[in-house]
Amino acid sequence: MAEFGGKKSAIASAVAGCKAASGGAGMSLETHQEEPVSNGNCSISDTVKMVQKESSCESPTWESAGSDSATKPIPRRSSLIKDGSRAGRERKKTVSFSSSLSEKKISSAADCIHWMVEGSELKKIRPNSRVYQRYYLLDTGLQALSWEPSKKESDKARISLASIREVRTGRNTETFRTSGVYEQISEDCAFSIIYGEGYESLDLVANSAEVANIWVTGLRYVMQYGKHALDMLASSQDSLRLGWLEQLFSSAAESERQKDEQEDIPLQSAIKLIQSVNPGVSSGKVEQRFKELQRVRERICGLNLDNGCGVKDHGKTKLLTGRNERVTKQEFIEVFHDFCTRPEIYFLLVQFSSNKEFLDSQDLMKFLEAEQGMAHVSVETSLKLIQSHEPSEEGRQQGYLSLDGFTSYLTSAECHLFDREHDTVCQDMSQPLSHYYINSSHNTYLIEDQVRGPSDISGYIRALKMGCRCVEVDIWDGPDEEPVVCTGHTLSPPLSLRFVLEAIGRFAFMASEYPLIICIENHCSLQQQKVMLQHLVKILGEWLYRHPPNEGDSFLPSPHALRHRILIKGKKLGVGPDVEDGEVSEEDEGAEICQRMKAANTGGTALAGSEKDALQKIVPSTAITQSHPAHLPPTRFQLLRGLSDLVTLCHSVHFIDFPTSSKSQKPWELCSFHETLALCLAGESPGHFVNHNKRFLSRVYPNPMRIDSSNMNPQDLWKCGCQIVSMNFQTAGLMMDLNTAWFRQNGNCGYVLRPAIMRQEVSFFSADTRDTVPGVSPQLLHVKVISGQNLPKPRGSGAKGDVVDPYVYVEIHGIPADCTERRTRTVTQNGDNPIFDESFEFQINLPELAMVRFVVLDDDFIGDEFIGQYTIPLECLQPGYRHVPLQFLTGEELPHAKLFVHVALTNRRGGGKPHKRGLSVRKARKGREYTALRDLGIRAVDENFKMAAPLLREATDLRENMQNSVSVFRELCGVSAVANLMQCVLALSSRVSGPEGTPLLLFDLQDHYPTLEPQGPLPDVLRRVVSTYDTMVQASKAVIELSDGIYDRILHVQTTAMEFHENLPNLAVKEGLKGRKFSRALESFSWNITILKGQTDLLKRAKAEVQENMKQVHDAALTGNLTKESLGVRRVRSQTRRVQDDKPTTSA
Repeated sequence: MAEFGGKKSAIASAVAGCKAASGGAGMSLETHQEEPVSNGNCSISDTVKMVQKESSCESPTWESAGSDSATKPIPRRSSLIKDGSRAGRERKKTVSFSSSLSEKKISSAADCIHWMVEGSELKKIRPNSRVYQRYYLLDTGLQALSWEPSKKESDKARISLASIREVRTGRNTETFRTSGVYEQISEDCAFSIIYGEGYESLDLVANSAEVANIWVTGLRYVMQYGKHALDMLASSQDSLRLGWLEQLFSSAAESERQKDEQEDIPLQSAIKLIQSVNPGVSSGKVEQRFKELQRVRERICGLNLDNGCGVKDHGKTKLLTGRNERVTKQEFIEVFHDFCTRPEIYFLLVQFSSNKEFLDSQDLMKFLEAEQGMAHVSVETSLKLIQSHEPSEEGRQQGYLSLDGFTSYLTSAECHLFDREHDTVCQDMSQPLSHYYINSSHNTYLIEDQVRGPSDISGYIRALKMGCRCVEVDIWDGPDEEPVVCTGHTLSPPLSLRFVLEAIGRFAFMASEYPLIICIENHCSLQQQKVMLQHLVKILGEWLYRHPPNEGDSFLPSPHALRHRILIKGKKLGVGPDVEDGEVSEEDEGAEICQRMKAANTGGTALAGSEKDALQKIVPSTAITQSHPAHLPPTRFQLLRGLSDLVTLCHSVHFIDFPTSSKSQKPWELCSFHETLALCLAGESPGHFVNHNKRFLSRVYPNPMRIDSSNMNPQDLWKCGCQIVSMNFQTAGLMMDLNTAWFRQNGNCGYVLRPAIMRQEVSFFSADTRDTVPGVSPQLLHVKVISGQNLPKPRGSGAKGDVVDPYVYVEIHGIPADCTERRTRTVTQNGDNPIFDESFEFQINLPELAMVRFVVLDDDFIGDEFIGQYTIPLECLQPGYRHVPLQFLTGEELPHAKLFVHVALTNRRGGGKPHKRGLSVRKARKGREYTALRDLGIRAVDENFKMAAPLLREATDLRENMQNSVSVFRELCGVSAVANLMQCVLALSSRVSGPEGTPLLLFDLQDHYPTLEPQGPLPDVLRRVVSTYDTMVQASKAVIELSDGIYDRILHVQTTAMEFHENLPNLAVKEGLKGRKFSRALESFSWNITILKGQTDLLKRAKAEVQENMKQVHDAALTGNLTKESLGVRRVRSQTRRVQDDKPTTSA
């Protein structure tokens, strides 16, 4: 029993192989048709000993339990640049606390029960915050759970399994929530046993999430099937998996079989069968595993081949040796189990299968709705999915999804982390061009560094195929009167302008139909400018946008209006005499680097390897106070009138300052900012920069000192609203990961709509905010990194062998308030299926600008630690259990390498002591914080805003009361803060059974708001559930009934305030406000308007949240059979039902 039947299984397998080798009949398996169907007795190998190890779930700070000291956050590290290494980070060897359970493949209920009989150490949490280490085990009769040592008498240090009402996962009991060690306990390692008439709880913490899963799974099985659980499991040998594997093996054997041969298959055929299910597994590892089993078979059969007098039968030995390149059925099944069973998916399956080892259509429907967030799910949806993913014919016929089918579904494109709705254009494309971020390339023709790297047309082709919508063309005089494209003053070879334009014309609209901007840096003589004009008109003529803007236009046209149009960005001659040419200032981004190169190379020779250091010493890159450095005044050159006329909507102008731009800049005039200047403006005047970009396009190009073609962080400029942040597409790394991922969210069309707070004419937003954003409700992102699959060695690793020690960073990129990162523990020597099982929580203050990045690194590296990464905008995350396809630094997918994660977005925090609960603090009305409006110092305007103060308090109370009541109900249902109301009701349905199996609580669905009615006397805990549910319904009703009136009154105050907007300067003069005081008054006005808009948006969302909550309760009550049968209510899944029900109260 100690080896879980492992030795028995392995010996049986070996003996079966021996019989087959010696011409015996082999072993036959009995067939049983009894339910429930299991996934077969694919038990673990006996060659792996069961040794419990220390785990990361054990917190070292528990020695001083009850301390309020929190773990110090890991300091921010530098970015990944070219090679993927984390510069500046001390190499720190991290010890893995993971037990070796992942190698043991505990993946059946029988394995879990055997484990519990052997017992394991668990920590017991008491209400007084004390923690006790105890050894817990299940008695061999499967009738009671006991623990030792204990001061109690032996008959009291035990719980009868018959008295257990529920096994609850996570820190979801009152004891856990009020414990002083709550923050130190891993959600994934905690579980509670609810028992007795009084619903008492035994709150336990395992050494790892995997151990917790084993206890939860095993206890639930024993609860359901009692002391006969093992007999029942043993009788289910004819499982979906086993039947399918036998059929798979027999088909292969039939095709391979020759005359007079037994039923076995060649080793290579067996390897291919396993790789067809798990294509990421190494053929060498599979072959090695088969040979290990065969060596065990040979040793056992060697004993049986003895003639009884110490002489071996050498004929049979020879026959056995000849069989080494063939595989028996038992060997195939055992090795298949080793390489194609993922314990973390098995534990997930049994969680939703009501303790069966397969999912039926109803189970799958619950999973799709409650966890994956799918809408309009029906039994037909589930059956269709089963037909697509279930490998066994029996499963497809009966409508069952086995472990292998469930694994197939979870690894399919349907369960990708990226929401496929964003694969096509899904944003409003009818807003002004300045309201969008535009995917932009810098020196597009270069494919390596900025000085000596080669130029190639492939740079344009690659960028345009990647959805780039702004390319750069530096044009100089070339030989034979033909202009060329190159970086002036450098060693990069030139390209023919004609060939470049032909490539652009061919690929301009291959990836996107929206406008392409060509940034032309013109350094040509008038004669070659004429040739340039001819090429532009001849090659791109049909797409060139030549309509001059109307003087009265306040904004640029929209991307939709400019589809299949090319915009030329460049210098333009002023209105004047009708002449062929005129003088303008030259744009030369390469001039500065030329000056510095000359300074660093006084002898005029080529730069040495230390050129960058030399340049930085001579002219610091920070010594820039305007768009052109003081020591490099802009030069003048002659511009051809015909080229000037091609510049219509992107007229390049010199930036002076924000007040000047506000007064004199036209919407079609565009400023280009040096990276250093842009960052300086972002730091000193973030609000002014955001306001500038509401009307005008801004282009930011890299510091010329980036001669290695490294990239700036685009997020630093996007947060200020800068639309065109030019990137070196040829350089892989973190910055290009962010850029590429960001523009995927709108069908990779090259345009992404900026956050609303950056587009509204009157709004307050500071790009460097390190706090919540006014008018924006923070979101909480919950990420659980469960496991990894097929993680390869880093490409540049100098270590021998294929073993890696992986760990994962989860990074958040966005405004400064959101930027953070967390890491998992290291799993040693396991790249095939490392189990991390660690959960993280992030507060996102501006969700529209946030991105999530998963980085997998090797902790035991030599030379290179980077394994893979995946970056995704927050808006594109799909909730639920998802697989994350890892990518190389260059953006290509790593074959078969994935992370398995669970993702949820909520607006509340849960757990912990009340004063530490953050957003979910159930504050009394008196102690609640309300967002304050600011005084302008202009009496008439201030009087108007004061009318909104009580309305804002009412709106906040409505939302907070509703959301807090939902939080309390969720806690009483025993689910985590991530759970929605559907999961709450489904969890409730499993614990409201009376003595005779009849439910003690039922929902009445006749009203718009389902009521929860007792069906007899209730224990105290269920009475609290009913009371809390009633409170939640009343708070929800209040939102529906009162929100529209408050919304209209706030909107009236906002509309009245906007009537003062145009006249604010005159009103300020009357009040004596000048200079900084007037600026502060304008800022306060924007703040107040932003708060009012934000509150109206939050009220609308709260109303929609209530409607969705009631729909979830309705659907979950039907799914969980918690409705009155006499009602005959049929299931309604359409969102329109709730909308129609509440139509009389919907705001206009």
